[in-house]
Amino acid sequence: MHAIELTINGALHTVSVDARTTLLDLLREQIQLTGTKKGCDHGLCGACTVAVNGERVVSCLTLAVSVDGATVLTIEGIADDDRLHPLQDAFVEHDGFQCGYCTPGQISSAHALLHEHGRGDLSAASFEDPAADVATGPETLCSAEIRERMAGNICRCGAYPNIVDAIASCLPGDRR
Repeated sequence: MHAIELTINGALHTVSVDARTTLLDLLREQIQLTGTKKGCDHGLCGACTVAVNGERVVSCLTLAVSVDGATVLTIEGIADDDRLHPLQDAFVEHDGFQCGYCTPGQISSAHALLHEHGRGDLSAASFEDPAADVATGPETLCSAEIRERMAGNICRCGAYPNIVDAIASCLPGDRR
């Protein structure tokens, strides 16, 4: 067993984990944060997406011991106490979910996407938009770029157009 320390949603946690324990299992089984879902358990569906030190990761493939000392943000930490985050409001407004199983991973990934865009990170689609200035990144994201950046998240119900609309509505200068 290994003792690790993590800041999860702003709270410091010191836990003892087996070296084979994934971050997903730690969150769900030891910390009791069940908003992060176990979908495929192979890193293919994105239902388990969380942010580690501001970068999105699939927690089912991330060993808990590898994030010792990290800051983790889960779906439970995105809202501000009793008020939804504007992105969560946008998912409600644009009906960006159906069954809801993938929604925590979709929102966690979209939340990280907004931060990536805010700091000017580029994606493969950044180079396909003729309106984008590759040196500084696109001013806002077109639907194709949002889809590219969200490609790691699968929605079996097919709510993709609404998810893209919800994310786009949270970007400055929405130009869908």
